[in-house]
Amino acid sequence: MEYREFTRTGEKISLLGLGAMRLPLLASGAIDEEKSIAMIRTAIDAGVNYVDTAYIYNGGKSEVVTGKALKDGYREKVLLADKMPIWLAKSEEEMKAIFEKQFVRLGVECIDMYLVHNVNRSIWKVAEKHGLLAFLEEQKALGRIKHIGFSFHDELDFFKEVVDSYPWDFCQIQLNYMDTEFQAGVAGLEYAAAKGIPVIVMEPLKGGKLTDSVPGSIREIWDTADVKRTPAEWAFKWVANFPSVLTILSGMSTMEQVEDNLRIFQDLKAESLTEKELSIIKKAANNYHELIQYSCTDCKYCMPCPAKINIPGVISFYNDWFLYGKNPKIKYDYNLWFPEDRRASACTDCKACESHCPQSLPISDIMKLAVIEFE
Repeated sequence: MEYREFTRTGEKISLLGLGAMRLPLLASGAIDEEKSIAMIRTAIDAGVNYVDTAYIYNGGKSEVVTGKALKDGYREKVLLADKMPIWLAKSEEEMKAIFEKQFVRLGVECIDMYLVHNVNRSIWKVAEKHGLLAFLEEQKALGRIKHIGFSFHDELDFFKEVVDSYPWDFCQIQLNYMDTEFQAGVAGLEYAAAKGIPVIVMEPLKGGKLTDSVPGSIREIWDTADVKRTPAEWAFKWVANFPSVLTILSGMSTMEQVEDNLRIFQDLKAESLTEKELSIIKKAANNYHELIQYSCTDCKYCMPCPAKINIPGVISFYNDWFLYGKNPKIKYDYNLWFPEDRRASACTDCKACESHCPQSLPISDIMKLAVIEFE
């Protein structure tokens, strides 16, 4: 596996980073701790040395399970990343309480990579109001965190403002071959790199949308390549092709995904795609953009819904409705899996979800459209 240099310290970081947002679940909806710990340790044993979690993932259980996985000598083998959900803090005191709770959940004394989570214009104002960066600088001086960064979900112009506002150690952006001009995009990657800020990439598979139930038209495009690859290989290889990417986070849910990612990343290098291969990827992206209605990544930041609607689930069914030619099985499954009082028609148009959506999707409007198609 390739290791890239974290320029702030000279440390070598594995190109594959493990994201702990989509750990395997039990039937009850709780994280399957046994499987999750086995997955995390398998990845670390194979050379992965970057593990990313967050306060809000699985209601905080991701932090707890990640902490358990890093016991027995595994903590010393990785850089641990965690994030401050500053939008949840109504005061500076609440911000500090969240910070302390993270250390309790993780069971660690130091967090290597600490991020201001989900930065957009409104969240950035809260961070400034509560003096978050000054607080993090104090904690860095105390040795409780090592590097200060931010994860980003807003427009490119604001990304540049945030980059220029502080001497960041690193940043994290969403990037995949479909989102080249979405949010920070490729231009943001290049802007941060030019400023000497290492970039970590999230959502390289667009929440699994680039690998799950791949449309026939997309498979036909991949089949035109001289070297045959899986959809996941194409997506990861495209991101890895940028030398300015420090590490690529993959939110793995099964041991099979861990093993497949480890296999894929053995051959990934910067600037290794040919012009023909880049052209094929561009063609696939264009085809996808023609098919998908709304680019939801299933991050669940919109949840919980006051009306108890499974918002990402409804959007997924709505997208599939168009991806697969309005197959009646999709409508049948929608009404089978969603209780009558939890379907899109339960939406009250309160728009609470929209202020938290990293993709800035018009969720209330999508719910209305889903009612028209399915109910």
